[in-house]
Amino acid sequence: MKSSGRALRLSIFVGDSDVWHHKPLYTEIVRRAHEAGLAGASVIRGVEGYGATSKIHTAHAFRLNDDLPLLIIIADTEERVRAFLPRLDDLGISGLVTIDEVETIRYTAPEPKHTHWWHAAE
Repeated sequence: MKSSGRALRLSIFVGDSDVWHHKPLYTEIVRRAHEAGLAGASVIRGVEGYGATSKIHTAHAFRLNDDLPLLIIIADTEERVRAFLPRLDDLGISGLVTIDEVETIRYTAPEPKHTHWWHAAE
């Protein structure tokens, strides 16, 4: 089954060495999104990038601390995303946050039909 609609996509760009209260910052953002009941959140690790400092961070076999770029993506209704934004204010994010309107398509698998004889009575 397929349904579509409009939503906002919240994209938060941080580094993987960014922390909040001795925990990875991205972990706290995902926890807060989950606690707020948002539809979903994903964290994507980049292999190379740069931000405000213009210093290029790259995954390299001989470097121990690469501070690779991370992208946290959250998508939900405009109302829910905008209500979530103040929950980011106290995290000390040092990165870019973008919001853009997106068209969503949600695929859901149909309920499986029971094919075993013991389900016939259901």
